[in-house]
Amino acid sequence: MSNLHELKCEACHIDAPTVTDLELEEMLQGISQWRVIERDGIKQLEREFTFKNFKLAWAFSNKIAELAEKEFHHPTITLEWGKVTVCWWSHSAKGLHKNDFICAAKTDRCLE
Repeated sequence: MSNLHELKCEACHIDAPTVTDLELEEMLQGISQWRVIERDGIKQLEREFTFKNFKLAWAFSNKIAELAEKEFHHPTITLEWGKVTVCWWSHSAKGLHKNDFICAAKTDRCLE
């Protein structure tokens, strides 16, 4: 799915379905630099972004925060000197939902 960045997040509720293994593999093709990790038994999408200094990393973090508010879907953003780690997952569904892949693709666009 190469057009994930063009989609809009849908409202996610507590019993929202998480993606199937087949859907996961298909959508990962559109966000190839992201990896699936598991924390506390919950699958999440994670990617590290590197920058030349803290100020550039900070500016990128702000872009991700603005994206999160626009989509009403909120990641973990870890800001360090020269590095930002972004982690998307659906808190209410306790796993990966299509929204996470949409937001990961939009996160990649924040670099442009």
